Amino acid sequence: MKDHKLSKLMQQLEYFFNDTALIEAALTHSSYANENKSSGMVSNERLEFFGDAILEMTVSKLLYENTANLPEGRMTKIRAEIVCEKSLASVAGELNLGKYIKLGKGEEKGGGRNRSSILADAVEAVIAAVYLDGGAEPVTKLVNKFLIKDIDQILHENTDYKTALQELIQLKPNQTISYHIRGESGPDHMKMFAVEVLINEVPFGHGEGKSKKIAEQMAAKAALTKLRNE
Repeated sequence: MKDHKLSKLMQQLEYFFNDTALIEAALTHSSYANENKSSGMVSNERLEFFGDAILEMTVSKLLYENTANLPEGRMTKIRAEIVCEKSLASVAGELNLGKYIKLGKGEEKGGGRNRSSILADAVEAVIAAVYLDGGAEPVTKLVNKFLIKDIDQILHENTDYKTALQELIQLKPNQTISYHIRGESGPDHMKMFAVEVLINEVPFGHGEGKSKKIAEQMAAKAALTKLRNE
């Protein structure tokens, strides 16, 4: 890998390796290592294994520290969504990590550079490389920047306020709930929806979000807060 490419990646990561052999190994797929055994090339499989554990620990710590009184079951579910293959592959896409990975000829021809599993594994390997080179602090910064980003938004998207509102309303007989879209704004790629929730045809909460589903959840949350304060 050429030095200027490596430097560009480290700039994107906002972390510069003392031992560049670690990031080189993190970006070496087993197919490439197997084709270059005589050179002593090592694949990223061991780093990926270690990175998986580091990532889970880091996300767990951040959730624990930033979500007061969140039940264990909810934290487990949210963590699983943050560290899943789809999420990690998305991070790889943001970093354009595919172009840095060393692949064997067969894997290259088979489209491995864009395969989600390979990309996700590489992200975990990079996390392990950062940890081994610089410790927990730069890993936490990476996770915050590329995976956590906005923890409040993550919590909103993973909290079923609509079900909680429905369960609360059902404690009394003959109660009805309905959701109505009150407006849309913004261009197609950044559209925002405004939704109002009505209880017995009376407006009880308003919410906005990047999708109708999120806006409904935010409206339900507003209604729950209002009901609990009454």
